Amino acid sequence: MDPAEIKPSGGFSQGVRVQVLLPLPLAGPLDYRVGAEPLAVGDVVSVPLGRRHLEGVVWGAGTSVLPDHKLKTVAARLDCPAVPAVSRAFVDWVADYTLAAPGAVLRMVMPVPAALAPAPVTYVCRPAAVADHPRPTPARRRVLDRLADGPPLTVADLAREAGVTPAVVKGLIAAGAVVLEARRPAPDAAPYLPAGPALSPAQAEAAGALTDATRGGFSVSLLDGVTGSGKTEVYFEAIASALAQGRQVLVLLPEIALSAQFLSRFARRFAMEPAVWHSDLGEARRRDTWRAVAAGAARVVVGARSALFLPFPDLGLIVIDEEHDGAFKQEDGVAYHARDMAVVRGKLGKAAVILASATPSLETLANVQAGRYRKLHLPDRHAGAVLPDIQSIDLRKTPPPRGQFLAPPLRQALAETLKAGEQAMLFLNRRGYAPLTLCRTCGHRLRCPHCTAWLVDHRGRNHLACHHCGFVLPRPRQCPECGAEDDFAACGPGVERIAEEAGALFPEARLAVMASDTMTGPAAASALVDKVAAHEIDLLIGTQIVAKGHHFPLLTLVGVVDADLGLEGGDLRAGERTLQLLSQVAGRAGRAERPGRVLLQSFDPDHPVLAALAAGDRDGFVAREADSRRAAGMPPYGRLAAVIVSGPDADSVDALCRHLARSAPSGPDIEVLGPVPAPLALLRGRHRRRFLIRSARATPLQTRLRAWLGANPARAPIRIQVDIDPYGFL
Repeated sequence: MDPAEIKPSGGFSQGVRVQVLLPLPLAGPLDYRVGAEPLAVGDVVSVPLGRRHLEGVVWGAGTSVLPDHKLKTVAARLDCPAVPAVSRAFVDWVADYTLAAPGAVLRMVMPVPAALAPAPVTYVCRPAAVADHPRPTPARRRVLDRLADGPPLTVADLAREAGVTPAVVKGLIAAGAVVLEARRPAPDAAPYLPAGPALSPAQAEAAGALTDATRGGFSVSLLDGVTGSGKTEVYFEAIASALAQGRQVLVLLPEIALSAQFLSRFARRFAMEPAVWHSDLGEARRRDTWRAVAAGAARVVVGARSALFLPFPDLGLIVIDEEHDGAFKQEDGVAYHARDMAVVRGKLGKAAVILASATPSLETLANVQAGRYRKLHLPDRHAGAVLPDIQSIDLRKTPPPRGQFLAPPLRQALAETLKAGEQAMLFLNRRGYAPLTLCRTCGHRLRCPHCTAWLVDHRGRNHLACHHCGFVLPRPRQCPECGAEDDFAACGPGVERIAEEAGALFPEARLAVMASDTMTGPAAASALVDKVAAHEIDLLIGTQIVAKGHHFPLLTLVGVVDADLGLEGGDLRAGERTLQLLSQVAGRAGRAERPGRVLLQSFDPDHPVLAALAAGDRDGFVAREADSRRAAGMPPYGRLAAVIVSGPDADSVDALCRHLARSAPSGPDIEVLGPVPAPLALLRGRHRRRFLIRSARATPLQTRLRAWLGANPARAPIRIQVDIDPYGFL
């Protein structure tokens, strides 16, 4: 489906009907009458809805369906930047593609209501034009000297920089020596773009191609480079080119809250801080960032997937780093893949798009083969570093000691690495201490009361938790089934248990655990990364977040505790995902002068994924995977959609599913499978059933689904969610 043309904006005078789209899951825009103030398409307005007033966006000319006497009048146009035409076209396209309500997509464009209010006035201090200052104490003199030597500052900032209390500043204001004035935003200055580092011939060639792309309108380029090949420095050149043209830039990262090293590298390269956008920001900062983006003042934004929906008026370049990463897929609410939607956003806004990865997704590689994307290749690590040696440890031949999880070859490698003064990493993609706790007496397993999931033991916090709904249970002493006391067994390892074992083996080593539930926020993650980089940590133990592009020069050994994890189950992308994840983890080793090695513990070292990793045969694995998908008509050579029906009452959900099954579309080009209970058949107290729809690439899948589901609407509290191009099957 190609993006539609951007609709031209229009003006509307008093009394004219207009459509206003509200950030609500409604079927479409609502009609209102223009008041005394003229309006234009894209204006943000306040309108009455029932007994309340809501903010919305003027979407176009009104219809004639509603009688004039039932029309309500727009209450006011808000003093904030209008939503650009390209953002409105993007909302319409995403809603049409994902079968989501347009207002639900608009809510992602307008996620911070405070940003729609008038911009708060900030008052700054400047010195008064007087000859004599009262009581020139040392503290007051520091304040006046700071004002004389620098720009105007707020009371709080001036006090902090002068090393005084705010009361000293306020005393000078009361005495007339310092005056307050409203801060006026300064016009944007042209960015200072210092020259980047010297590039290798391969890097320079790729950088030149990407720089040219930023001057040529819409294009999509895959930057395919091995881990440590310097992909970031290459696309930094494209960012510099876009900035030199006066256009905005968006960089999407899979884990923005854990990307302190990236932000530091960006600041060193461009001598400025980018705007940052992710869910951990406070509301005030999100408000200011949204307004700066909408006004064109934010030149570069580094963000998580939701940053794609910010209202950029002149977005010239979009970079999706680690484009293969599953974090770019949103499954709750509006289900979309940020990588694919970024390509659409680039086409609508005539922007260049760069997809960067050491392990590109099969979808991206298929687009390269079809000629829709250009591929640029970096085959070698930067500055002479070599790729790590990857070997498998057969756990059938060299098992760990009973009740432990590190096999003898891995233990020996850890001892050698630590003795040499180098760093090591142990990887296990499982949080907590143990994924399952059961009673030794009766076999009862502790499970979540709201989800089809076992409770995960978190010893550090002395509780068990559900990783799906957040339910927490203090560690019980008695079995709720048989009453046995203190007879629970922890089954299987999580990273906390691996850390416990490693700490006992190497008591002198400085250990740290890095997982999403041990990092309390971006600051904690940044601090831990800095400690590892400074060699204040000898052994890092972590989940998949340790694989997110970190550069640790002294880290030479990576041990994967359970390389088989993720290879089983019905996920058609299980092999591809495991290869990508383990390749990224392996890429943390040997990134500087010292060579690296990677040890994969497995009960099936001959599995095609592990064999490909050990042989360095990524392309061979991808080719075989592509042949298998093509033969089965699976993505990217066929299309999939998921329909999830959920509700608090299982019988009501099943009744609607039976009705849907009787009227499901059929034909030689489309197949509807199900309904069946989802693997997570109970999630957050809601019973879930799934349909899987498979079709040919040429089938108008959205049209068929829209007709089917439109004839069988759900009534609250039952919900129907559609996931076009699903990545998860839980």
